[in-house]
Amino acid sequence: MELGLYTFVESGWNEASGTLPPAAPRMRDLLEEAELADQLGLDVFGVGEHHRQDFIVSTPAVVLAAIAARTTRIRLTSAVTVLSSDDPVRVFQEFSTVDLISNGRAEIMAGRGSFIESFPLFGYDLDQYNALFSEKLDLLLKLRDTDVITWHGRTRPFIDGRGVYPRPVQQPLPVWIAVGGTPQSVVRAAQLGLPLSLAIIGGAPAHFVPLVELYRDSAERAGHGRTLPLAIGSHCFIADSSQEAASTFFPSYAEVMGRIGKERGWPPLSRAQFDALCTPHGALLVGSPQQVIDKILYEHELFGNTRFMAQMTVGPLPHKAVMRSIELFGTIVAPAVRKALGV
Repeated sequence: MELGLYTFVESGWNEASGTLPPAAPRMRDLLEEAELADQLGLDVFGVGEHHRQDFIVSTPAVVLAAIAARTTRIRLTSAVTVLSSDDPVRVFQEFSTVDLISNGRAEIMAGRGSFIESFPLFGYDLDQYNALFSEKLDLLLKLRDTDVITWHGRTRPFIDGRGVYPRPVQQPLPVWIAVGGTPQSVVRAAQLGLPLSLAIIGGAPAHFVPLVELYRDSAERAGHGRTLPLAIGSHCFIADSSQEAASTFFPSYAEVMGRIGKERGWPPLSRAQFDALCTPHGALLVGSPQQVIDKILYEHELFGNTRFMAQMTVGPLPHKAVMRSIELFGTIVAPAVRKALGV
């Protein structure tokens, strides 16, 4: 099983005071986090895309290109590319470029996104939410197959025998589908024979088992077998003790969940709810190295996943604490998980 990290690169924006810290220091911290992950032998590093003031990355490919130039082996993926409000031609060109810079380490994780700001920003109609993603995914996959393409759709101007360059090192350039729990999205990925990345950020992981079974059953019926790659993504934070991990992570996590929850009509997160999520069968992987090892292995028993992705930077966590969490993940957690799984 591959082990990696992903981040949405929070800006540290303070809603109460309306203050927004400079973005440059946070970007420098991000590059250091990625370099450390590479040095420790982790397998994957992902960067998300958002178009709002509480996150600083709107162009994952640009950031991944910078990371590619400073790393040697770690795979580099978006987490996610909001394909519905982007141009698949540009997405393919950008990630082909990252693939060239990194000598074949780039991946695209395509999804519809958890926020809607990019739709009005780029002039897209939310009423076409599903049609935009479906058509643009079709175009993106066709771009992988040939450098000269003819394509006609309803949501984007047609392409008539045009070449799309540069071409990537990898043939084909990997494309994953990211989902948060929508059965239709899971079935689409399965029918297309595409790897699936499932985010589990609330509730009990066991509740997602039927969704994974739906993915594998649908893939088998479509002729792709039951062994397509599957990634599980979870909020994760590691410290030398469980008490230290919880006390460091909770304030930042509660602030982010409270802010996003307020937008969606959810009540504030209590410490008791947080503690429940940190229990052995809860969604948060927050604790000592051994607690996180046990939870990764528990999720692997549930899902048989081929990749685990940890989101450690949820809110404005101290950079020193994040680097320590990555260090523990790379030096203790990852080797123990690999040994347990015979990797």
